[in-house]
Amino acid sequence: MLYDPSKVSYQALLDYFWRHVDPTDPGGQFVDRGAQYRSVIFYHDAEQQQLAEASEQAMEKSKRFSKPIVTEILPLTKFYRAEDYHQDYYKTHAVKYKYYRWNSGRDQFIQKVWGGEAHAATDPPEARNMPSPARLNSARS
Repeated sequence: MLYDPSKVSYQALLDYFWRHVDPTDPGGQFVDRGAQYRSVIFYHDAEQQQLAEASEQAMEKSKRFSKPIVTEILPLTKFYRAEDYHQDYYKTHAVKYKYYRWNSGRDQFIQKVWGGEAHAATDPPEARNMPSPARLNSARS
């Protein structure tokens, strides 16, 4: 999927981003460890850079996170498309995706930090009506 600013603003993308990551973890995201999993915001131009920096400052001021934000804000220099099996993974492997989110601690972190604001901004629309991993487990019992 490619970013199309005529469909979603950069600001909306930033708002969505903050609700999906742990911006305080310099070593990766949840169970995914390593530099390739760190949280980074890329920008194309000075306006996007300003928006990204303002959004980071707003997150810092919000005091939502108990540790300092370490998300980097960097210019986009080269784009590497993810392999095909990563594209729309939440659709093509919906159950695995839900299990990953739950078992990695991602969903719990998002709920703790964002509370009632979490659900509306965390799942893609197609995933919102899927049963939770706990309900899937109980259905199999």
